[in-house]
Amino acid sequence: MSDMVRDAAAPRFSVIVPCFRVQGYLRECLDSVLAQDFPDFELIAVDDCSPDASGAILDEYAALDDRVQVLHLPENVGLGLARNAGLEKATGDYVLFLDSDDTLVPGALDALAERLAATEDPEILIFDYARTYWDGSARRNALAELLDESGAPTFALAERPEILDLLQIVWNKAYRRDFIEEHGFAFPVGYYEDAPWTFCTLITAQRIAVLDRVCLHYRQRRQGGNILRTTSRKHFDVFDQYGRVFGYLDAHPELSRWRPHMFRKMVDHYLTILDKPGRLPQSATAEFFHRAARDYRMRVPAGFVRPTGVVGGKYALLAKDSYPALAGLKVAGKVQRTVRKHAGKRVRQAKKKAMDLRYQALLRQPLDENLAVYSAYWNRLPACNPLAIYEKAKELAPGMHGVWVVKQGLADQVPAGVDHVVLNSPRYWEVVARAKYLVNNVNFADGVVKREGQIHLQTHHGTPLKSMGVDQKRYPAAAKGMSFRKLLARADRWDYSLSANQHTTEQWERVYPCNFASLDAGYPRNDVYYRATAQDVLGIRERLGIAPDKTAVLYAPTMRDYQVGYVPRLDLEKISRELGEDFVLLVRTHYFYDQDPVLQELQERGALIDVSGHPVVEELCLAADALVTDYSSIMFDYANLDRPIINYADDWDTYVRSRGVTFDLLSGRPGDTPGVIATSEDELIEAFRSGRWDDERATALRAAFRERFCQWDDGHAAERVVRQVFLGQEAAPEPEPLERRAVAPRPRAAAAAAGLVKLPAQRKAGGDRMTGTSGTSDASGTSGIELAG
Repeated sequence: MSDMVRDAAAPRFSVIVPCFRVQGYLRECLDSVLAQDFPDFELIAVDDCSPDASGAILDEYAALDDRVQVLHLPENVGLGLARNAGLEKATGDYVLFLDSDDTLVPGALDALAERLAATEDPEILIFDYARTYWDGSARRNALAELLDESGAPTFALAERPEILDLLQIVWNKAYRRDFIEEHGFAFPVGYYEDAPWTFCTLITAQRIAVLDRVCLHYRQRRQGGNILRTTSRKHFDVFDQYGRVFGYLDAHPELSRWRPHMFRKMVDHYLTILDKPGRLPQSATAEFFHRAARDYRMRVPAGFVRPTGVVGGKYALLAKDSYPALAGLKVAGKVQRTVRKHAGKRVRQAKKKAMDLRYQALLRQPLDENLAVYSAYWNRLPACNPLAIYEKAKELAPGMHGVWVVKQGLADQVPAGVDHVVLNSPRYWEVVARAKYLVNNVNFADGVVKREGQIHLQTHHGTPLKSMGVDQKRYPAAAKGMSFRKLLARADRWDYSLSANQHTTEQWERVYPCNFASLDAGYPRNDVYYRATAQDVLGIRERLGIAPDKTAVLYAPTMRDYQVGYVPRLDLEKISRELGEDFVLLVRTHYFYDQDPVLQELQERGALIDVSGHPVVEELCLAADALVTDYSSIMFDYANLDRPIINYADDWDTYVRSRGVTFDLLSGRPGDTPGVIATSEDELIEAFRSGRWDDERATALRAAFRERFCQWDDGHAAERVVRQVFLGQEAAPEPEPLERRAVAPRPRAAAAAAGLVKLPAQRKAGGDRMTGTSGTSDASGTSGIELAG
């Protein structure tokens, strides 16, 4: 029978989520709680002075859902004390602890509530979990049979002591809050803080219940995020934690029956730390062993019977404080493992012999501290973020020599004065072996070895609307047989991952589970949008053959994973004809596609200008009065210019199913949708005819989109990158607030300033007539335009 007295106003559950450096996983964690079909809970999120955007994400959720409370700690205190801070605010009947990279499964809270009711509110309810992995696989707790519900609804630990064999962590249990408060349970500082909490609560509880259901997904980070994978003397904290367990037993003699059990758990834990490679610094292993042996002799219960087998032998060595003998056992075990892995080792040796001996020799030579290797778009010509960084490095780090990697057939097109090497040439292997810096917007080939001391900057080449990285496993049409293990092995070489906005940073950290540092600096390729002058804009248009009085519409669609080759989604001749003679259509196909003969024919007939081969996409954006695209990342870059964006999304549902997306572009919500959405050719034409393409609503949506996705682009991104990566300085200057950024003028304004056209009077867009005039402050209309002179 339950002895709990319920406060009718209190929620059933308090879910405490401590947060530190988890911005890539935090939204998934919070969403898993807030989406539960059992609504009676509070979520207490504790920002443990996280240096990333975790705190801002928490505030964002709190503003949208009043069940979320956020505590911002003034300094980093560690996991245990952060949980304590959450406990102080908890008001629920039961407390759940959820790590901020883990998730509750759908229906978890409802299942917990039902089981608690059926077992009449025990002090502790233990539930099951499954480990989840980066490749999408999941594995249930191997000891799930210990959670068999067929026995008594509740029990004391003495009735089922085998429960102690479960992984003793805090987040697979619901704790009655009045039980916690009655006994004053709190988390200690340091590593392994779960040990004293879980053992002391379990041996104290009078009524325990179990739930044979997976309620939590325990994320197994591929790299980082887990103290068990860190080499540190902090693992010595385990001695203090078991000191607290035995101190609790000393203070509660009525619990003395649990000393042998706790002794066994303590010794097993110590041996696990000793056995697992990479936890202890090599120089500290012997010291750890001697500390463990001291605890063994000090706490061994009278009459204790050691386990049998190899484990029992290790117990005996601890009892004798015989470290050399233990080291011998570990060597023997290593020999056995080596024998088992012999076949795999032979394969690796064969591969190593097959590697070019000259490259192996080059890898042993000193790094050239003033050499940087650049590449873009799978070794095409210099472009994109790497090119902007290369140019800025020449200015700010003139002692740095940059070399570009290009394909054989493109070498003769590299601009004069740009040092370059041909892919796989002897000099190519020399520069990638000896360069201090490697800069790319994709990945270098698998054969490139990342040396100790080299710095690899991954600049990427767009803000992700479509799914990327390990998320692509769910979309075979996008993955196309990709080896995700090889993909992540390449990403393991990254030291820095460049980002233009918080959305992108969170995506990269989640879908590339590697140990890089996010560089939140903006995309250097977008600097030009804040540096270009009116004369620059007019000069580009003149070279492209766009008359000053024409409204240039750039159509730049992305590729489709579910299609082979370039398949036009618009009748471009019809669109050009319907737009009328005041407009000129620029068409740029995706760089994955070859030149399209139909486009060339339409260009010859004067229906459009095919700019697919133009080498600098940023110039096309500066020349265009408006952008028509579908799901291409060009929209995020073009948004910097604060010019109209129209999304032609005729196959959105198919695209989402085949590729996956990171947000709903078509939602119409501010921040998601950059302007007008058209799902048919007629809608697209109507958007221009009616003036909706640049009316007040489109302008407002564009402003919200810019605020979200042009977060750090202000004309100084390349400078921030060069200062931090090449010069070892702070990533300065700080990004300018959006309202203070001066962007390149619109083509119409540039032409008017040069006296080439006159701007019409401003008026509201409307009416079933072709017009480029809008009610925005920067009039860029196409009606009533007069040529100057």
